[in-house]
Amino acid sequence: MLIDRLNKYAEGDVYPMHMPGHKRNTDLLRSDLPYNIDITEIYGFDDLHNPNGILLEMSERAAALYGSRAAFPLVNGSTVGILAAIGALALRGDKILITSNCHRSVQNAASLFGLEPVCITPETDEASGVLRSVDPAAIEAALKKDRNIRLVAVTSPSYEGIISDIGSIAEVAHSYDIPLFVDSAHGAHLDFSARFHGGAILAGADVVVISLHKTLPALTQCSLLHVCTGRANADAIRRMLSVLQTSSPSYVLMSSIDYCLHLLEADKDRLFAEYGQRLDSFSRDIESLKRLNVLCHGSDLSDHGFYAFDPGKLVILTRNTSLSGILLADILREDFSIELEMSRADYAVAMTSVCDTTAGFSRLAVALNSIDSSMTAGAGF
Repeated sequence: MLIDRLNKYAEGDVYPMHMPGHKRNTDLLRSDLPYNIDITEIYGFDDLHNPNGILLEMSERAAALYGSRAAFPLVNGSTVGILAAIGALALRGDKILITSNCHRSVQNAASLFGLEPVCITPETDEASGVLRSVDPAAIEAALKKDRNIRLVAVTSPSYEGIISDIGSIAEVAHSYDIPLFVDSAHGAHLDFSARFHGGAILAGADVVVISLHKTLPALTQCSLLHVCTGRANADAIRRMLSVLQTSSPSYVLMSSIDYCLHLLEADKDRLFAEYGQRLDSFSRDIESLKRLNVLCHGSDLSDHGFYAFDPGKLVILTRNTSLSGILLADILREDFSIELEMSRADYAVAMTSVCDTTAGFSRLAVALNSIDSSMTAGAGF
């Protein structure tokens, strides 16, 4: 059974350098979410699609914590939030400006709602092969060229942690009286400390979707949709969510959202301070790498032309080695029991969060140094 396989995997020694952001760190979270709390909309537990009790309070607390006008809990992941936001912000036949590194749900939303996508591609950082931040000037050029665009959709941060200047992009979009939607699925942790800055919610975006489960301690599929300005109709988004989101929302997932919010309210300063210290220690531990390189960490002191970069993303570059990012991920899995989030030809990505441990960061640093030393000595893999 699936549950047996999951339990066996949990009892093993594989360290998760991937989402969900809770990292299975039950010592920190001290929380179990078993079958005995898996209920439906019974008396006293409110209704996600028409909240007026405990779920409304949770939504209001989420908005207050993040500084938005309204927040909608999502139990179908950021995907449903992206679909609902785009469906509410644009009309059939409209053109939508998107970037080439958008999530497939943005493209699916355009198809589902009969929108015509107009695509722009951010510049590529030649040193890493990673797409840079979205240039506000490119947004303006596209809007100036095609006056039929009615919605701008930007991803920030990207999968690789590249943050765009959402404030400037919002100014451009709004100067054309066009709303800005930001897929910030990978940015739920931003703006809770000066070290982790560049969030979209306070920067001027009209609607922002974030995945709590990607970079914070929440179960998979736990996300939030934030309405940030008066340009977005919160009632239209609520109606769209009631169409697209399950009519049987999991109370296990909603309790995880609530738990995550409470944890941030009570302890975000300590959690992010310690997280930053662990990242600093990791950077020191990998300064001696000679062939492998970790983007914006260790000895890589360049900003690569990014507007900003999420330090929680560890993008391990393999361009100057005999390895591909895919092979590096295989080696880390098989020889060091470390599972990464994603791998490509030129790099692999380790995702971290406030729940990562000192031992977990140390294991990755030791592994990278070992692999790097073997290549430098000519042993190869």
